[in-house]
Amino acid sequence: MRLLSYVFLLIIMLVGLTFAALNPNTVTFNYYLGSKDIVLSFLLVGAFGGGIFLGLSVAVLSWLKVKRENLRLKSRLKIIEKEVENLRSIPIKGE
Repeated sequence: MRLLSYVFLLIIMLVGLTFAALNPNTVTFNYYLGSKDIVLSFLLVGAFGGGIFLGLSVAVLSWLKVKRENLRLKSRLKIIEKEVENLRSIPIKGE
């Protein structure tokens, strides 16, 4: 499995290197405060990295929200189980 992941990583790196070699052109990157000439491959790598960062940030935040809700529900379950156990220990009148 580890070898497969290394091969996959090597293929991705080779595709990236060939993409950068085939696209050495510079493009003008316009942003709110100005503009800058950047190599196309660097711009795409930056956009891809920014997308990965934002995607992982959203995933981590939603995971933390679910984890917090899970802990809250576990706490409520303990309280309810304790209450049920207390109710079971009360003798029934009339028997």
